[in-house]
Amino acid sequence: MSTEARCLGLIGGLGVGATVHYYRELIAAHERLGRVPRLLMAHADIKRVYEILGTTKDIDGLARYLGGFAKSMAAGGAEFTAIVAATPHICAPQLAKLSPIPLIDMLAEVATALRAKGLKRVALLGTRFTLESRMFGSLGDIGVVMPPPAEIERINAIYMDVVAGRGSPAQLDELREMARTFIARDGAEAVLIAGTDLSPVLTPDNAGFPAIDCAAIHIDAIMRRLTA
Repeated sequence: MSTEARCLGLIGGLGVGATVHYYRELIAAHERLGRVPRLLMAHADIKRVYEILGTTKDIDGLARYLGGFAKSMAAGGAEFTAIVAATPHICAPQLAKLSPIPLIDMLAEVATALRAKGLKRVALLGTRFTLESRMFGSLGDIGVVMPPPAEIERINAIYMDVVAGRGSPAQLDELREMARTFIARDGAEAVLIAGTDLSPVLTPDNAGFPAIDCAAIHIDAIMRRLTA
């Protein structure tokens, strides 16, 4: 007889591919443990999130927006909440205070995992917001490579194509080459896949460089909380 896990409220839509990735991975993880998932999902507007980050920079406003979803899912029985994308975690400290249920924070989990691996310097593949902020300062004493502006813009452009379903094998090869440059030129020990839409297409097995999947770390942390 399968046992029900605790209920998760997942803030998705950021983008759709990232949401589908989390859903598939969470279902598979529950099945491996013989657990029946209990999952509520909200669809946040990715355009609204990027508008907030690109124009008003209203981080408190972003937290209130995402917090509304957390409150709705808590009313529906969710015991924890999590966001499927790295970039919206810019408001994680504010959201954690507003949410009526605990936020399972991707950035905090990644920082803990990197320290456990003994890593001292990493690079990032993700949105411009994530790269320019060095993952929003969440990694503390772990050094983060800051590529030149032109490289950041190129990574961001490819990432947005992947989100929109326009990503090509040639673009992924371009990301692989940049990742290898961050290791050879900038001294990174590993490159974080810090954008969930890249997780299904750039895996540790096919990346061709030392890759660490932030979404995988986050999903593992979510499962630990749900099945504790």
